[in-house]
Amino acid sequence: MKIGQKPELPGALAQTGLSKQAKAPAVAEESAKSAVSASAAGVPVTVSTSARTLAQTARSVGDFDAGRVKAVKAAIDQGTFTVDAEAIADKMLSNAQEIFSRSRG
Repeated sequence: MKIGQKPELPGALAQTGLSKQAKAPAVAEESAKSAVSASAAGVPVTVSTSARTLAQTARSVGDFDAGRVKAVKAAIDQGTFTVDAEAIADKMLSNAQEIFSRSRG
């Protein structure tokens, strides 16, 4: 999850799905194999306009801001990078609270 992004936003949900796939490559590989076999079997598939728009948006939006990465790297190299411990602690507590509330029900 990106720092400062609320979990209710669609981008966070998409990232969560991607991170789950990254944690379970065997599952992702198996689903990819089944998708290939389905297309080889000639099963017709339709993709909604919403899905196409979402896919197109995902392609046009970068996963990270290269300029921001460069600026942070330069600040670290110069020794001027500061960490906001309070913001990190708040996010960690928020994430823990969200995980706890999901596990309870």
